[in-house]
Amino acid sequence: SINCEATVNEAKSEGRTDLIPSIKLRHCCLLRNQRCLTAYLYDRLLRIRALRWEYGSVLPANVRFQMCAEELQWFSQYKKSLAIFMRSLGGGEGLDITQDMKPPKSLYIEVRCLKDHGEFEIDDGTVILLKKNSQHFLPRWKCEQLIRQGVLEHVMS
Repeated sequence: SINCEATVNEAKSEGRTDLIPSIKLRHCCLLRNQRCLTAYLYDRLLRIRALRWEYGSVLPANVRFQMCAEELQWFSQYKKSLAIFMRSLGGGEGLDITQDMKPPKSLYIEVRCLKDHGEFEIDDGTVILLKKNSQHFLPRWKCEQLIRQGVLEHVMS
């Protein structure tokens, strides 16, 4: 960073005191720009953090394409930290706190598959084939991640 005081002292020593107001103005502008950039970067980090909660641990390609390498690295580290935290919850069994972002009205929901996804296993061991345009009545908490990823859609009756 440019040191305002050193620049002002240099101008004084050269007898150019007429430059001092310009130097101070430039320094104030640099500090303002620095604050604006810091606020922008902080807002961007908050948005990247929100993507983990919205899409899960795997970002869609179109979202990843809009991020630089450092942002992808930050997302990866945040994802790891969140996973470690969730594993530490629930008496050692872990707890996925990214599920049920809104309180459910019912435990089961009707969903329609928007694209072929393959086999999907639910808690009781039942394996369901998720094919495009197929409809299923499944536990909400098992479907939320796939709904956010765009694989399933909630069918409103």
